[in-house]
Amino acid sequence: MQIFARKLLQRISRKQVNGRQRAYSTTRFLDVGQPTPASHPQLVKEGEITPGISAEEYISRRKRLLELLPKNSVAILAAAPEKMMTDVVPYPYRQDADYLYITGCQQPGGVAVLNHECGLSMFMPETSAHDVIWKGQTAGVDAALETFKADKAYPISKIHKILPDMIGRSSRLFHNRETGVKAYVDLEAFRRADSYDMVSNLSKFTHELRWVKSSAELKLMRESASIACQALLQTMLHSKTHPFEGLLSAKFEYECRMRGAQRMTFHPVVGGGPNAAVIHYSRNDQKINNGDLVLMDVGCELHGYVSDLTRTWPPCGSFSSLQEELYDLILQTNKECLKLCKPGTSLLQIHNYSVGMLRKGLKEIGIVNSNGTDPYNELNPTSIGHYLGMDVHDSSEVSYDRPLEPGVVITIEPGIYIPPSFSGPERFRGIGIRIEDEVLITETGHEVLTGSLPKETKHLESLLNNFSYGMGTESHSNVKAAIS
Repeated sequence: MQIFARKLLQRISRKQVNGRQRAYSTTRFLDVGQPTPASHPQLVKEGEITPGISAEEYISRRKRLLELLPKNSVAILAAAPEKMMTDVVPYPYRQDADYLYITGCQQPGGVAVLNHECGLSMFMPETSAHDVIWKGQTAGVDAALETFKADKAYPISKIHKILPDMIGRSSRLFHNRETGVKAYVDLEAFRRADSYDMVSNLSKFTHELRWVKSSAELKLMRESASIACQALLQTMLHSKTHPFEGLLSAKFEYECRMRGAQRMTFHPVVGGGPNAAVIHYSRNDQKINNGDLVLMDVGCELHGYVSDLTRTWPPCGSFSSLQEELYDLILQTNKECLKLCKPGTSLLQIHNYSVGMLRKGLKEIGIVNSNGTDPYNELNPTSIGHYLGMDVHDSSEVSYDRPLEPGVVITIEPGIYIPPSFSGPERFRGIGIRIEDEVLITETGHEVLTGSLPKETKHLESLLNNFSYGMGTESHSNVKAAIS
């Protein structure tokens, strides 16, 4: 019976083609080095280049960029280079946001050129048999045309023959100086144009396009925020029985990846006790002492779109009266600044309001000395927020005094960071608190994308004392009831 079954399987797994046996598969597809509708139907729908973003939208982005570019100009975008950890071990690869925004290609080695005459031309890396064995297939000329919908495509080895002529016929050249690669910056035509002051930064155009998100982009940003909120909630529940910075960092990353995130937005900030007063603390190697607060500034990336949020809580389960007094000042500032988030208001206006509110509160609490010295800039040297999108500080070329528009996503993140060396009252030293939310500007006001994550002291204490891992038999499905 086993012999019969084996022969039957052999027969149905092969078919006759021109008199020869050929393996048969119902899942044969062209591997272009990244997910496509054929290779990853669970991720990419028909008509999409990357998950959630259609070919039509990518083509529209290129047309909009051409509309912003001066006539007879050329825009050059390079893929992010690979960075090596050791001689043979690369760091995890992340594509340059502008290159990804325009092309949809998630792989290194390419250069994209956009002009009014030719549309989008893509110069693609050439893969050797050795590369395929060690790294797998990558997108080439055919994929540039068929998958990424380029108007023209060439192997990267032809760039020295084709691009100089395109540069020579143009009167203006734009590229991202931070991501320029030797493949084109070392060309004599490019160097000559640069010496004649014909080369400018492309980011002022691409950041303008990326500032207001499309409905497809906002869907991905909501999903990214939702994943991060769920992951941080699970991390909070984990913190009472596992009060270690490194374990909480690992827990958050695990929960994000289990929900589909590809990577962290940045290395998680997990500051326990005085470490919370270090704004971009990243060591994450300390035990969190009983009675201390922990500040977690975290986020994840989902198909090119990032989240960014912060919560501060006491893993032991209760705020001290002093911690609660400071926390309440940050919480109220967070809430009042959220009320200002609407079309026509700028991030700078919201920031200035937050500074006034925090200064007043710090004086009332007693952190400002009786001699009238103002330590505010020492205790909070940060902005109230930033733009958010494909990068954590998205569209950085757009000024913070620009009136906000529907479709823009920002963060609101008031905080206070009191180092142990603070010259003010000793009882406040070594405390760091930040509450950060993601906010979408809408036609009528705003939508808090991270609104599902608790931040009220009573909700945090209820979660930690009634629903933490190992603290009882309560089901985690009841968590929502605790914060409602």
